[in-house]
This record gives sequence, C-alpha cells and structure tokens, in this order.
Amino acid sequence: MNAQVGKLAPDFRLMGLVGGTFKEIRLSDFKGKKKVVLLFYPADFTFVCPTEILAFSDAIEEFWKRDAVVLRISVDSLYSHHAWTRLNRKQGGVMGVTYPLLSDPKREAATSYGVLAEESGQAMRGLFIVNTKGILKHITINHNDLGRSVDETLRLLDAITTTETSGVVCPANWRPGQKAIEPTQEGIESYAAEGTER
Repeated sequence: MNAQVGKLAPDFRLMGLVGGTFKEIRLSDFKGKKKVVLLFYPADFTFVCPTEILAFSDAIEEFWKRDAVVLRISVDSLYSHHAWTRLNRKQGGVMGVTYPLLSDPKREAATSYGVLAEESGQAMRGLFIVNTKGILKHITINHNDLGRSVDETLRLLDAITTTETSGVVCPANWRPGQKAIEPTQEGIESYAAEGTER
C-alpha cells in the first residue's frame, strides 16, 4: 500500500532508539491516541539532517501540546543512530535528541511512503502528518538539500485540529487565532468580504 492523503497511513513496525534504548514502535500504536509527524531523512552523520533533528527536538514540547508525537526514520542501523546520538552537537551529532530515531534497514517503510531514492538506497526528506484516526493528512517531500520547517509543521498540526474539531477549512497562510472558512458559498463570501475590508 502506498501513502496517499485522505487514506489510512501505511502501518509499519520498526526498531528505534528511544531515550538511549532500543524499542519496537508501530505506527498503529498511536491510533486513537496521538497525531504522528513522520520525518524520513537520508542518513546519520550528514549535514542538513542534524539541523532538522535538533530543531524538531528542541521544539518537542510544542508538538506534545498538540497531542502529537514525532518519529524520525532512516535506513541507517540502530547502531549508527546510537553512535550519532552520543556525538556532541558541536561536532555534528544529535546528542540529547528527545524523540525516537527509527531504523528501516529493509527499506519497507521508505518504499510504502514513496520516499526511497533508488539510486542511493536512502530515504528522501519526506514529511507526513497522520491524524488520530490513522488518516494521512499531509505529505511533503523535499529535495535532500532543503531542510524542513518546524514552524510550518506546527501550523499544519494546528490547522488539522481546527478543521477536524470545528468543521471549517483553513485558507492560505492561516494561523491559529485567525478566521477560518465555513465550507459553504456564504462562508467564502463572508471570508472574502472581510478580507477586502482589511
């Protein structure tokens, strides 16, 4: 099964490094409990990857406030993850990372999420957001030289919560506290009219 927005996210069962110990994690473990941010990345001991891993780690409490967990996945071994988390940040390491780093050595998760780069055998920089029902709500895949935005990911989590709890839709550049749109002709007209008055 390939990952598609609006469909159930492909389940996986992977071993991960969690707080210094190895543990099995399944995506379905979070169904009915938490939203999940899945972040595929190319490789440990690289260049853009530690900046992303640490940026999301440093903001982890913002994800927890939104009832979301963050999971990082690469095709590297658990032992590579372990060595990288023992390397100081100033040396390009990810010491102190606050969420699981999962290992996908058979490349099954990377394949089912459509992020496996066949030439290198590594995962591309894919970001997937899964709601509490297990439905895939968002997909972006960056070229590997482009890092992802913590702020945009948090904004998307807020938008998902807003649309799913209020039955509205979120317009371009929407932020929490701003007006959303009732999904009717009257709703868009009201929103558009307010926009012209600004």
